[in-house]
Amino acid sequence: MAEATTFQDARRELGVTGSLEKRVLLWLAARMPARVNSDHLTGLGFAAMLAAGAAYALSGHWPWLLLVVNVLLAVNWFGDSLDGTLARFRDRCRPRYGFYVDHMVDIFGALFLVGGLALSGYLSAGVAVGVLVSYLMMAIHVYLATYTLGVFKIAYGGLGGTELRLLLAAGNLVVMALPRVTVAGMSVLVFDIVGTAAAAGLVVMLARAVARSTRELYERERLP
Repeated sequence: MAEATTFQDARRELGVTGSLEKRVLLWLAARMPARVNSDHLTGLGFAAMLAAGAAYALSGHWPWLLLVVNVLLAVNWFGDSLDGTLARFRDRCRPRYGFYVDHMVDIFGALFLVGGLALSGYLSAGVAVGVLVSYLMMAIHVYLATYTLGVFKIAYGGLGGTELRLLLAAGNLVVMALPRVTVAGMSVLVFDIVGTAAAAGLVVMLARAVARSTRELYERERLP
C-alpha cells in the first residue's frame, strides 16, 4: 500500500510543436463544458481512430475518404491530447489509470489505423506489419523507460504524436493525387516508401534509445 500512495508521474518530453500545443490545450481546457470530463475525451479520441481505420479500409474504393481520415485525425488529436490536460487543469488526475488507459488506447488505435491503411491497398501488408512491429517495440521501450528512468519521452527526433498526425495527413493528400511513383523502373506505392522509411527510422531511434537508457541505468545502479 505504501507504494500505491507514492506514485510519481514521469517528466514529459514533447515534440517540436509541444510548446504551442500546450498553450492551445490549456486554452481549450479552460473553456471545456463542466459536463465533459477526461474519459469522454479519451473515448472520443479512440472512436475517431477506429473510424479513421474504417475510412482508410474503404478509401481504396472511394479515395475522397482520405479527406475524412484527415478530419478524424484532427478529432483524435483533440480527444487524445486534451484528456490529460483537462484532468490536470481541473486537478482531477488519476495518473495510473490515465497512463494505462491512454496508452492502451494508443496501441489499439495504431492497430486499427495501420490495419485499415493496409486493407485500402495504399500500403502493402508486409510494410504495414513492419510499421506496427517497430512502433510496438518503440512503445515497449518508452513505457519501460518511463517506469525505470522516470521520464516519459513522447517524441524522438522532434517527432511526437501531433507531428506524426500532421505528416500522415499530408501524406493522405499526396496519395489522393499520386498513389504510386516509379522507382528504378518499377511502380511503387507512395505509402510503401513512407512506411519503409518510417519503420527503418524507428528501428534506428530505438537502437540508440535502448543503448542510452541501458548505459544510464547501468551507471545509476553500478555495483561496487
